[in-house]
Amino acid sequence: MSKIPKLRFKEFSENWEEKKLSQFSKIERGKFTPRPRNNPIYYNGNIPFVQTSDVVKSKGRINLFTQTLNNKGLQVSKLFTKGTILITIAANIGYSGILEIDMACPDSLIGLTCDDETYNVFLNYLLEIEQPKMDYLAIDNAQKNINIDFLKPYKFQLPMLEEQKKIASFLTSIDKKIEQLSKKESLLKEYKKGVMQKLFNQEIRFKADDGSEFCDWEEVKLGKLLKESKVKSTSSGQYEVLSSTKDNIVLQSEYFNREIASKDNTGYKILKVNQLVFSPQNLWMGNINVNTKYNVGIVSPSYKIYDFKQNLLVGYGKYFLKTSRMMYEYGQASEQGASVVRRSLNIDLFNSIKVSLPCVKEQNKIANFLSSIDTKLEQVQKQLEQAKEFKKALLQQMFV
Repeated sequence: MSKIPKLRFKEFSENWEEKKLSQFSKIERGKFTPRPRNNPIYYNGNIPFVQTSDVVKSKGRINLFTQTLNNKGLQVSKLFTKGTILITIAANIGYSGILEIDMACPDSLIGLTCDDETYNVFLNYLLEIEQPKMDYLAIDNAQKNINIDFLKPYKFQLPMLEEQKKIASFLTSIDKKIEQLSKKESLLKEYKKGVMQKLFNQEIRFKADDGSEFCDWEEVKLGKLLKESKVKSTSSGQYEVLSSTKDNIVLQSEYFNREIASKDNTGYKILKVNQLVFSPQNLWMGNINVNTKYNVGIVSPSYKIYDFKQNLLVGYGKYFLKTSRMMYEYGQASEQGASVVRRSLNIDLFNSIKVSLPCVKEQNKIANFLSSIDTKLEQVQKQLEQAKEFKKALLQQMFV
């Protein structure tokens, strides 16, 4: 069975050949035999011991590891050499990456060593495409898993070696661009986080346009800065149903990926543009936001909605209230799960919280400065999303 891709470099015209994975790669399972696994006598040496989570997070290049083995640990494990492709076979199925250094591997990973006619980087891109399918086909017992018998007959379409290298080189350049943009995004987020902390701690102060110092910040209760809005919907079917998340305000239908029953919106609260919204019963995500996106919508009756008074600018308040974490810190722990502490906040306490507030003109300076960082961040995020979509389209068209 021979096929050709939709998008191809013009110097190649040969058909791609269908092969089983076992025909062009050596397939070996990792090993770690001791039980219990956490016996300290095997760890803390100088031999990298890669875990499933390391492969999942690797983005195709495995150079980081969370554990190490000593020589005793190596004797009960298996060492794979640089260039080996590792693929996850338990819980997280089908994620892969290429070892950039020699590493020992447990039995939750399988190593693939390509033959001379197969380029490991190209095969790794093939595995990236196949990951969702492998996950779907995995045996679902107590925990999803696949094994060597699953992988041996797994079929791939392969071109000649030179075309493999050409495709892999091109996609690698796209991945490097994605990596650069991801790093730039992370640096901007860290910069914003650091500068906000210094701004709100008054370690950094702006000056007036004439070069003079602004007045000292004033201590004010939140109840003097915000006014609660209790406007409720009295009609049905005409508003978007909104929800406040950790990061922003979203359409419930999009965020939860399901239709929201909204035939009768009576009792829902009206949320207008430039209003503050949060749920006092669910502060564990820090989900306090200012609605700057939607002209009007509705939210659950459990939410609290506030208008900004004249002495607190919306542009300043959306940063200050979102990032100070004061609500979470003042909130009372009400429920504790495996890793989450949910907190609730008494509204009288919320209104009585004292905050330091600059004058309106300095608020405006701070808001404009932070907004400029957000603009840069949004530009980078847009470029990053475009690069990811471009790669996704290439993967669909450059492979059979």
